[in-house]
Amino acid sequence: MPHHDLVIIGSGSGNSLLTPELDGLDVAIVEGGTFGGTCLNVGCIPTKMLVLPADRIVDAADAARLGVTFAQPTVDWPGIRDRIFGRLDAISAGGRAYRDLQAHTTVYAAHARFTGPRQLALSTGEVLTADRVVVAAGAHAVGLPVEGLRSPDPARGLHTSDTVMRLDALPPRMVVIGGGFVACELAHVFSSLGVQVTQVQRGPSLLRHHEPAIAQRYTQVAAHHYDVRLSATPTSAHRTDGVWRIDLDTASGPAHVEAEVVLLAVGRRPSTDGLDPAAGGLEVHADGRLVVDAQLRTTADAVWALGDVCSPHQLKHVANHEARIVAHNLAVDLGRRAGPVQRTDDRPVPHAVFGHPQVAAFGPTSADLDAAGTTYVSATEAFGDTAYGWALEDTTGLLTIHASPEGRILSAHAVGPHSSTLIQPLIQAASFGQHAHEVARGQYWIHPALAEVVENALLGLPLG
Repeated sequence: MPHHDLVIIGSGSGNSLLTPELDGLDVAIVEGGTFGGTCLNVGCIPTKMLVLPADRIVDAADAARLGVTFAQPTVDWPGIRDRIFGRLDAISAGGRAYRDLQAHTTVYAAHARFTGPRQLALSTGEVLTADRVVVAAGAHAVGLPVEGLRSPDPARGLHTSDTVMRLDALPPRMVVIGGGFVACELAHVFSSLGVQVTQVQRGPSLLRHHEPAIAQRYTQVAAHHYDVRLSATPTSAHRTDGVWRIDLDTASGPAHVEAEVVLLAVGRRPSTDGLDPAAGGLEVHADGRLVVDAQLRTTADAVWALGDVCSPHQLKHVANHEARIVAHNLAVDLGRRAGPVQRTDDRPVPHAVFGHPQVAAFGPTSADLDAAGTTYVSATEAFGDTAYGWALEDTTGLLTIHASPEGRILSAHAVGPHSSTLIQPLIQAASFGQHAHEVARGQYWIHPALAEVVENALLGLPLG
């Protein structure tokens, strides 16, 4: 029974734990999937590398409004796919090789489950024990409680985001089930590359947890590019002669859609089910997340957790920040660094959806603020009301800012070109407590840049 000073479950942000202060520890990294975790292999990075050529195609088609036309694009899907994974697979392999060469680090290519306090049974049959454990197992895509859609079956054309980006060839048709981040990004990608996409969403809009005006605007634009079925719930699915038929319950009665490929993009769940956390003394929330305190300690002695497996924010930068906290606290616990320990904080956590157009946001929506009884003021600026918006001939971009009546920025919500970049100065202002009008008037803004959308929205807040 191998014993280690430290066992890390997961090789995403957990792999960055091994700071110089932890040198010399006998460390085990347990990884049952591809080394490097979700973001590198099946998440943020490959999807954004796919979005770029998709954006180029949409921009070329949209250029006709500006008086410029291009020939119909030729899409080299194998070239697009191999450009992405030729780079990322090498990084993953290099990361694994680097750890294999380290004298004090052992990599176990296996899934782990707790069988007792800091005791793990591996899918290889081995059993590990450790003085300390860090759970960084991430999250995974889920299926639907519908016969035929409960779990992916890539060989038969039923995919999640884990496999759909490695298709051998683009299918004629694809049904994307879901209306969240992953569904919207990949619907944009494949529809832009020439696939006939139908997106099925059970709610009344795509991105339904966003600011209502933003979600409605995105839904309108998406429906202009491909088939969007709203308020539609899959009830059954079966495949005949290479074609999937998805039966739907809709507001107007029964319906169905057909396609050669189906993408299940209905959410991600923390990867705790297979860990048997209770056997290790780890408590979980109702949604499957591990319970942790502000120091990222679990309810089990000498066991920490970080990232998607415990955080409500499935964001790589959150996981990386938590890895730095856990690394520091491990060093303190080992007596290799003086205290105090570090804790998580309540800084704003942003996100972006790289569909078409982009969506970006942080902080509560107006519905959240109303439900909490928070007093706030708002301002909305259309991208098309700025000089650069005129150049773009933009008719859909919006930025909404919510602030306290005293000028503290509470949240921002944007849809439109470059939203993921435009929102960053507002994230900074909210993080450091800057007054809204100080941000607007305390610096010069490039003219006529699209960032004037931010300046004008800030000046539009009706502050006391």
